[in-house]
Amino acid sequence: MSSVRRYTLTLSCPDRVGIVAAVSTFVANHQGWIVEAQHHADQVVQRFFMRQEILADSLPFGIETFREQFAPIAESFQMDWKITDSAQKKRVVILVSKLEHCLYDVLARWQSGELDVEIPCVISNHDVFRKFVEWHDIPFHYVPVTPATKADAFAKVIHLFERVEGDVMVLARYMQVLSPEMCDHYSGRIINIHHSFLPSFVGAKPYHQAYERGVKLTGATCHYVTADLDAGPIIEQDVIRIDHSDSVEDLVRYGKDIEKTVLARGLRYHVEDRVLVHGNKTVVFR
Repeated sequence: MSSVRRYTLTLSCPDRVGIVAAVSTFVANHQGWIVEAQHHADQVVQRFFMRQEILADSLPFGIETFREQFAPIAESFQMDWKITDSAQKKRVVILVSKLEHCLYDVLARWQSGELDVEIPCVISNHDVFRKFVEWHDIPFHYVPVTPATKADAFAKVIHLFERVEGDVMVLARYMQVLSPEMCDHYSGRIINIHHSFLPSFVGAKPYHQAYERGVKLTGATCHYVTADLDAGPIIEQDVIRIDHSDSVEDLVRYGKDIEKTVLARGLRYHVEDRVLVHGNKTVVFR
């Protein structure tokens, strides 16, 4: 993403004539410079989706005044909309268990500047990555989870997330099923990487399930977490070809590589406001 400060406007609304014209005219009337614009009309559900990036310095006012002046247009078109400022980096809280590959990859992309976010903390139900995370000068919180303590543990996770003013949780192979209440409260703000090309092979040990089924492709899915296990809106997926000579261990090894890339792409789309959710589907403006 460009280092030049931008406002990103995203919206969806019932489809009708004049949406693009109304938005573009509003921006143009204030001398706003649109540097990226994408839109999509879903003819099945009759809904329109749009994303625009506007140079912040081209406008004569700040983001709060933008919200105030754009609100009447949004109301007239029944828009679900938001505008964000690239100067305000998204705050990503990572949750992890005992598998390291996704955590390592996200931190490497963050440290190199490829992933332009803030990581205020990492939370884990195991203590194995403390030294690694703290080496990156990131606070590490050990929150063990057992069947007897699960409710208290998730309450602690929520407390930590709110305390650091997190924008999004990333389950980087966090091997715990979150409570329905937690999923509902943070709808659209919890991202998971599932080591399967969903909706196939949900739940535990999907590579073993894939091996037993004899599939010729396996993959990974980055999706939003909902109360329905592994059934939330899909952000990104990819696959890798396998054959009869590959063992379960081979599938796991191949899968780790694809999990990392799919999670990185999905997370980047989310923090750049490229994902619009409608029902259990997404529109992703790449």
